[in-house]
Amino acid sequence: MAAAKRKSSDKSAVWREFGTDNAATQRAVPDLPPEKQDLRVQATRAGRKGKTVTVITGFQSKPETLQALLKQLKGQCGCGGTVKDNEIEIQGEHKQKILEILKKQGYKAKISGG
Repeated sequence: MAAAKRKSSDKSAVWREFGTDNAATQRAVPDLPPEKQDLRVQATRAGRKGKTVTVITGFQSKPETLQALLKQLKGQCGCGGTVKDNEIEIQGEHKQKILEILKKQGYKAKISGG
C-alpha cells in the first residue's frame, strides 16, 4: 500500500520536449505604435452582476504599455480598472471620455455596441 502512494511535491518530473525555457515557447507580443492600433470601446454588464464596465479591446501592445495606459485612464476617469486578457476594463460607463483620451494619444478608436 505504501508503494501506491506518490509524492506530489516533486514537480520537476514533468517532461518537456524542448527543455525548460518557457520564454522560447511563448508567442511574441507585437508592440505597435498607437496610430496602427484599431481599438473598440464599449460599455457592458455581461457576467458582472449588473455592474457596468467600459471595455477597451483590440490592443497589440506589451503588458507594461497597457498598465501605463490603465493608470492614466483610471486617474482621468476617477475610478478603478484592470487589465484582463489584453483588454482594459474601467469601472463605470465612460465611453465618450475614454474615446477622447485615446484619440488625443493617437489611437484609432471607435465606440462599439449600443
